[in-house]
Formats: sequence, structure tokens, C-alpha cells
Amino acid sequence: MLNLTDIPRLARSAGRLAEITRVLAKYGLADALARLDNRFVRRWTRHTGLGRISSQSREVRIRLVLTELGTTFIKFGQVLSTRRDLIGSALSDELAQLQSHVPGDPFEVTRATIETELGKPLEELFKTFDPEPLASASIGQVHKATLHNGRKVAVKVQHPDIHRRVADDLAILAELAALAEQYLSEFRVYRPVAVVAEFERVLLRELDFRRELRHLQLFRAAFANDTGVRFPEPYPDHSRARVLTMELFEGTPFSNPDAVRAAGGNFADLARRGARAFLDMIFRDGLFHADPHPGNVFFLPPTESCPDGAIGLLDVGMVGRIDDRLRERIDRGVSAVLVKDSATITELIVQVGDVPSQFDPAALECEVAEQLAFYHGMPLEQFQLGTALNELTDAIRRYHVMLPAPIALLLRVLVMLEGTGRLLAPDFNLVELLEPYKKSSVLKKLSPKGALRRLIGTASDWDELVRAFPRQMRNLMRMLSRREIGVELSHRHLEPSVNRLAFGLMMSSLFVGSAMMWAAKAEPLVYGISLFGALGCFTSTVLGYRLFRAIQHSGRLEERDGEQ
Repeated sequence: MLNLTDIPRLARSAGRLAEITRVLAKYGLADALARLDNRFVRRWTRHTGLGRISSQSREVRIRLVLTELGTTFIKFGQVLSTRRDLIGSALSDELAQLQSHVPGDPFEVTRATIETELGKPLEELFKTFDPEPLASASIGQVHKATLHNGRKVAVKVQHPDIHRRVADDLAILAELAALAEQYLSEFRVYRPVAVVAEFERVLLRELDFRRELRHLQLFRAAFANDTGVRFPEPYPDHSRARVLTMELFEGTPFSNPDAVRAAGGNFADLARRGARAFLDMIFRDGLFHADPHPGNVFFLPPTESCPDGAIGLLDVGMVGRIDDRLRERIDRGVSAVLVKDSATITELIVQVGDVPSQFDPAALECEVAEQLAFYHGMPLEQFQLGTALNELTDAIRRYHVMLPAPIALLLRVLVMLEGTGRLLAPDFNLVELLEPYKKSSVLKKLSPKGALRRLIGTASDWDELVRAFPRQMRNLMRMLSRREIGVELSHRHLEPSVNRLAFGLMMSSLFVGSAMMWAAKAEPLVYGISLFGALGCFTSTVLGYRLFRAIQHSGRLEERDGEQ
């Protein structure tokens, strides 16, 4: 039943849905025009926007559609770029370029947001506050400010009314995903409903800046003893759900390599140090920065504690988490890739992934083995882990296996790490840096502490099972007494057998009845023989022979075309 309070939202959603339809039609029309072999149409569209759009690849047009639709869809594309197992490497690389640059809000709007969230006038909170934003993206904008103690800070302020706009777009996305999964079989294998649900969870968490503040605290604690890797210091007293105040990094982003070189950065050293930092997050801490594109990585000027210059990492709103069990599987997976063990890789994929009902593990193992055979005997310095992982992900996608979100994020981070490292230093090799972590994982497994932890985990599982058993049995007996348990039988290809049985019973009944009529000489008689008795016996005999022949040929009562 429709709630009257939903009517304004439905009206807004209807307008937004019309806009989405218009944008999709626009890019779909351009695709159709590009395929027309008509000189007039080509000449007409050559110098128009449609002509320029029609010349772009499918991946580029998808990126343009998401960019034009705004905040929620840009974020959706950025999250999709992490799912190489669903959309493939080409589209993933294209969507990874999605960046949102929106006009900044008027200063009075920003002031109102800060004062509402923090509960004080702006002048009491900050000594100075630059009204012009340093940058403005889809969710919020960043301003440079100074605290009363003289510390320079960056203040991230959320755009007003962003929650309502995101909620409307998420509702539309959920409806479109449900329709696609129900009516479009070609999209069903991509699990659109599950993907949109995962995206909704990620985006709503990213809208709460308190989570990013907590991530900064965790990362700073993990790298407290490493002066070469820095995360901005957050200021909880000046932060809330829509406002985040943190240390201002005055450095040079890796996206500007010439400026990094001019500032004294050693590319080979920075590539190795940056990669080690991310590998520490993954294999040591179980919490890693999930968006390490060059714009989020800064080269900070040399200091006494770090004479070679530190690496600064920003924007930790999206992170990946790895528990102990998943870390063990990742360790096994990395080791299997390094030694080209296709059977172990396939086994791990089946263990962690959501496999379809018709999944063929033997076929996937053959494909993985064929891919890894290419790297057999290859010198370590020539082996590119990113390329191998891309090929593996493409194979997983072809078999419609959906990986858990942390695994998908991890694969993306490893690929981006090697790509960024080779961009800075052509001889960079991520595999060489993985070797110490492989040895460390082996030592952890063999150590008494690791064995004790696994033993405690196993004991806890058994304890939970034993404790839950009486309760589960009691529930089972209660359901049996209430007749709430039903038995559902499924069968395959039993229809012919049932048909034969029923036909045989009918034929036998006809034969017995006709024989009784014949013996009793039931009228009418022909030469002293019961007419209906004789016809019944003859008919049942013919039908019996036909049933016998049908069983011999196909086991069916009737043979149809195409079922021989």
C-alpha cells in the first residue's frame, strides 16, 4: 500500500528516471547512428556532439553516461571499476578514470554546514578559513584552513542535500537492477541486484565522514614507526558526519611525475616504498587503502626524520578488510600464482566465490593451467603479476563466478600497484616484493603462536557447534510435532515412466475386461464370439506391442521428433 509521505519522493524519482532514460537514449542513439552506412547521416553528424559520441568505444560511452548522470552514478562506476571479475579489464580500466569535478558550493552554504555540524561559529572553530575550495568532487569539497594553535588543516565539507539525491538514485538503481535480473537474461549472470546492494552499502558508509576519520586513526597507528609513510592526522573535535578536518599535506601528487622529480623524488625508491606500504596493509594489517590511484598518493618534502621524502596517502573513505581465514586463502593464492599451481587456484576460486549452478571447475582449471603455462620458466624479472591477475580475472568472469568484494578490491589494488610502479620505474617488479611476505606467511603458519591460534579457532567452532546442537534438535522436534516440516521431492525425466505405467494399467484393464466379455459370450455375437470382447483383446494386444517397442527404442510412451 502506498504511503502518502512517499509521493514527493516518487515525483522526484520520476523526474530523475526520465533524465536517466534521456541520457541512455542519447548514447544509445549515437551507437545506432555509428552503425548506419549512410553518407548523409555521417556527414550530418560529423561536426555534432552525436558524431563525436558515436566514434567512441562502448567502454568510453558507458563512462560518459555515468559522468553525465552525476554523483551517485559516478560513484557507482568507481565501485564497478573494482569488479574486474564482473565487467572485465577493459571496462574496469575505463571506469577507473571516473573523476567528478563539480562547481563548489557558495561560501555561505559551506559555512552553514560547518556551523550546523560542529555547533559553533566558524570564527571560533578556525583562525583562518579560505572561502575558495581547493577541490570540489561529487560528495564534497575541501577548504584550506588554520586552527587556533597554528596547525594547517584541510576541511572536507559535504555538499548539501546529497543524502536525498543519493537516496533517490539508489532507489532507481535498485529497481533497474531488479528489472534487469528478472527480464534480461544476458544481465542475470552479473547479479545486478547483489552488485547494487553492495554499492549501496559502500556509498552510504562513504557519506559518513566519521568512518574515514576512524580509518585515518587505524592507518596512523599501523604505520606509527614508519617515517616514510604518512597519513593525515584527523581532528575529531572539528569533525562530524558531514565535516572532516585533517592535517593538510603540502606535497606533490604522483599524478604529476615531472613535479615529483623536480621536488627531488627518486622514482625507483618511491615505487618500492609505496608498494611495500600497501603490501604491509594487506598481509600484515588486514586493512588496506582501496583506491591508490596516483592522485591520492603524494610525495612529501624531505625532513630530518625522512631525508628521502615521505609518501603521503589521502582519501581513505574506501578500504578493504581481510580476516584471518581470508588472509590464509590469499597467501595460498599468491603462492599458487607464483608456482603456477592451477589446481590450487581453481580450488580457492570455488571456495571463496559464488559459482553458478552449471559451473564446470575442470574447464576453468584447464584454462587457468593454459594461462599459467605461458609464464612457466619465465625469468622472475619478466613476470608481471598484474598481467597474470588480469588474465585470471577475465577467466573468472567468463565462467560467471562472483568474487567477494574484499578479493575483488585486493586484485584491483595489486594490479594498480604494479601499473603505478612501472609507470614510475620501468624495471619495477611487484613479484620480487611479494617474496618476503610469502616466506613470512609460511613462518607464521609454522610458528607455535600461529598453530595455537588455529587450534583455538577450531576449538571455538566445535564448541559453538556442540552448544547449538541441543537447541537445534529442540527446534527440529517442535517443528515435527507441529507438522511444519515438509518433504519436497524433485525428479528429472520421470514423466515417460509415469506415462508408461499408467498406459500399461489401462491396457491390462482393457485386456482383462475384454477377455471376461469373450468368455461370457457377451452380446452381440459374431459366429458365437463376443464382438466387443474380441475387439478389446485385439486392441489391447496392439497397444501392448506398441508400448513394448516404445520402451525398446527410447523408454518413452511416444517418440517425438528430436528425441530419438
